[in-house]
Amino acid sequence: MPDLLLNGFLAFFSMKYVLACFIGVFLGTIVGILPGLGPATTMALMLPFTLMYGPMFGLIMLSGILCGAMYGGSTTSILVNIPGESASVITCIEGYQMAQKGRGGAALAIVAVGSFIAGTIAILGMQVFAPILAKAALAFGPPEYFALMVFCFIVLSNLSGDSPVKGSLMFALGLWLSVIGLCPLSSVQRFTFDSNYLMLGIEFLPIAVGMFGISEIFVIAMRPYDPPSLQKVRFRELYPNKREIRRSVFPVLRGSLLGFFIGLMPGPSAVIAAFISYALEKRVSKTPQEFGRGAVEGVAGPESANNSAAVSSMIPLLTLGIPFGPASAVLLAGLLMHHVEPGPLLFQNSPEIFWTFVASLYVGNTMLLALNLPLVGLFARMATIRTQILMPFICILCLFGIYSVRNNIFDVWVMILSGIAGVFFRKVNYPIPPLVIGIILGPMAEYSLRKALMMFKGNVFAFFDRPIAIGFFFLALGIIVLKTLYFFWRRKTSPG
Repeated sequence: MPDLLLNGFLAFFSMKYVLACFIGVFLGTIVGILPGLGPATTMALMLPFTLMYGPMFGLIMLSGILCGAMYGGSTTSILVNIPGESASVITCIEGYQMAQKGRGGAALAIVAVGSFIAGTIAILGMQVFAPILAKAALAFGPPEYFALMVFCFIVLSNLSGDSPVKGSLMFALGLWLSVIGLCPLSSVQRFTFDSNYLMLGIEFLPIAVGMFGISEIFVIAMRPYDPPSLQKVRFRELYPNKREIRRSVFPVLRGSLLGFFIGLMPGPSAVIAAFISYALEKRVSKTPQEFGRGAVEGVAGPESANNSAAVSSMIPLLTLGIPFGPASAVLLAGLLMHHVEPGPLLFQNSPEIFWTFVASLYVGNTMLLALNLPLVGLFARMATIRTQILMPFICILCLFGIYSVRNNIFDVWVMILSGIAGVFFRKVNYPIPPLVIGIILGPMAEYSLRKALMMFKGNVFAFFDRPIAIGFFFLALGIIVLKTLYFFWRRKTSPG
């Protein structure tokens, strides 16, 4: 393993990959700072521009955006009381209170160092667990993959939004959109309505950019502007005292480990990890009365947890080829567009991709630490830029980026219509991530199912002869039963 990692570093240190890493973490930091623009949106926007540079360039840049957004979101949460990224919502509670007391610089320093430590621990965990999980996944055939995807569908529909029914409907819509076009096995037209454009299918990228990016532009355009107040921090103020350092050590370590394991689960892992870490720190603290008034543990723990979860969430994607969230779905789409198939065979056929990627994470994590401390004042001022000024430039970037992929005006119209649909879904509180994940996983689930039925000669009951597959089916059924029982129990115990 050390030899493979060394080869990864040797492959990474070329000007192209170092530049991709820097661009990714720098853009990610800015994205985390600017409210409204999430990592999945920006990754989808940048995906067209990575196609000309190869899969490794795109993977490094897109993962840098994801990790940078986790870093950057804490800056505005602490100094402006505005979470730039959803995983940093919980940081506002304690971070802004520390800034009000003149300890904003200390909070930023603790977050930067804690995030660096958490990221490093998560990368080490990826080195150890990813190859082991990939070897175990070699036992997966089409039946096991189909069962795993069914399990992921059930879990993600329950974690997305307030209503599992809404999440399931959005999954179903995504699955339907994924089958439009020619059948890959029989070349039969499906839902094309005799349109030559639809025969080629609906690409994932225009829908993702429309749902995440264009809809966000429309929503921000309709929102009244409220100028934020900024707490100024000088570089010399970025020194926590001994008491703050002592109280941050164990929350950082606990958050790092907690976030790593939560990142391996389906759903918005970074957000879940941050909230669970905050609740844990409040429970184990000797001074719980300080929470809500600027407790440093409530900043160090959640920020370490969300950074660790952001890294470990890539392990299921690389080892199983299945995304557990919208950002990893965009990463998967980027790899597939570069004709790289993530999964257990990636470690056999293209191990250099994984180990170069691990090397880039180490370097990117160091770059983030070097960027976020000296430039904290500049990054914080970016949060005060009116989003109505930024959105037209982002809109132009969306239009040119989508058109450049296939030079097809149909993709531009798909993006615009998806943006309008995204605004509607937000208004009626229907979650968008299940739709995007459904579009990505739909072809993979269909292919696995049809291959399995060909293996079994059409005998559906042969699934029950595969222990791993039947295990995933029973897990999915158990989640459905528990969710149903919880629904009836809540109705029975709710007042009125």
